[in-house]
Amino acid sequence: MASILLIEDELRIADIIKRGLEEQNFVVTVANDGLQGQELVNEHQYDLIITDIILPKINGIDLCKAIRSTNPDIPIIMLTALGTTDDKVQGFDAGADDYLVKPFDLRELQVRIRALLKRNNAFISQGFILKYADIELNLNTKVVTRNELEIALTPKELKLLEYMLKNPERVLSRAEIAENVWDTTFDTGTNFIDVYINYLRKKIDKEFPIKLIHTKQGLGFILKQE
Repeated sequence: MASILLIEDELRIADIIKRGLEEQNFVVTVANDGLQGQELVNEHQYDLIITDIILPKINGIDLCKAIRSTNPDIPIIMLTALGTTDDKVQGFDAGADDYLVKPFDLRELQVRIRALLKRNNAFISQGFILKYADIELNLNTKVVTRNELEIALTPKELKLLEYMLKNPERVLSRAEIAENVWDTTFDTGTNFIDVYINYLRKKIDKEFPIKLIHTKQGLGFILKQE
């Protein structure tokens, strides 16, 4: 049974989520503020973390950053009433793997939990190198280099680059990227994927004469040496 830490200060919502997940055979521990959540993460091992963003003592963004500094691989889902593109980008930049806007259907949360757990359990890296043209990503160390120069990327930028490196010279639609990188259904009302593509371009293309990430108008994006 998967062990989940739920960090939620609204007691009624925390109880509903806890009971719903326990009915699906998850083991759920609840923390009612960010400081308690951080202490539990430091003391115990969990398979997945669910955290609200607006929390007493330590907010979910700072908490997520702190967790990521010591545990880069544990899946984290953020729950929040804040659903703009900027809010989502902030959450993903902090290290969240998925983002669910309140109110949500508990069944959707369960599906996203199972998808993240499945992906995390299936991922076994033995220093495997993904390479295209002069860019390389070491899946074990998370180090990215282009023309032997190391490039610092955020966790979500790394996942986006990893997916593109696994699918070079193929047009990737926004919906496909959303499903495979963010484990979420693409929301046409936001442009967070375009935001992250631009982040990635600035880091891996801007300082190099040959550009690798290209936009296909109306279709999506492609990693291709042109």
